[in-house]
Amino acid sequence: MGGLWMFSEGEKIIYGENGVCTVELIAPLPMAGADKDKLYYHLIPYVGSGTYYTPVDSGAFMRPVMSRDEALALIDAIPGIEPAVCNDSRFNHVDAFYKELFRRHSNEALVAMIKGLRCRMSERKTKSSRAEATMKRAKDILHGELSVALNIDLKDVEAYIADRLSEA
Repeated sequence: MGGLWMFSEGEKIIYGENGVCTVELIAPLPMAGADKDKLYYHLIPYVGSGTYYTPVDSGAFMRPVMSRDEALALIDAIPGIEPAVCNDSRFNHVDAFYKELFRRHSNEALVAMIKGLRCRMSERKTKSSRAEATMKRAKDILHGELSVALNIDLKDVEAYIADRLSEA
């Protein structure tokens, strides 16, 4: 499912459902007993902390961060993206619905999820910690990539989107 790219140290990439990461190092694992001939990406998340280690040839979903033009086109498309709404109230069905959207590795799916969760949370008039956590995760992934693609601070992404859409 991942691309067949070979990334370089210092490059910012999308890694699975973790969002933007910087390729800090391409080297064997720094642990006793690790295969010294097997190369791993040492990835530092843009949002959050820690380090992810994934084999260069793992097949995990990885791709380059979208371009500035792609980011602007995505923002311009937001009004036409339908909200993703799960009409089933059973927790396991709701969880499966959102997991499938995350697994698509699609910015449009993230936008649809955020829009759907906003609607759901405003209709209910009550806060769901589960819905809030899902929305935060979707925003972290989407806003992280937009921040890098547009070369703006992460905290400014939401206002940037609102300003661009209000000008349209």
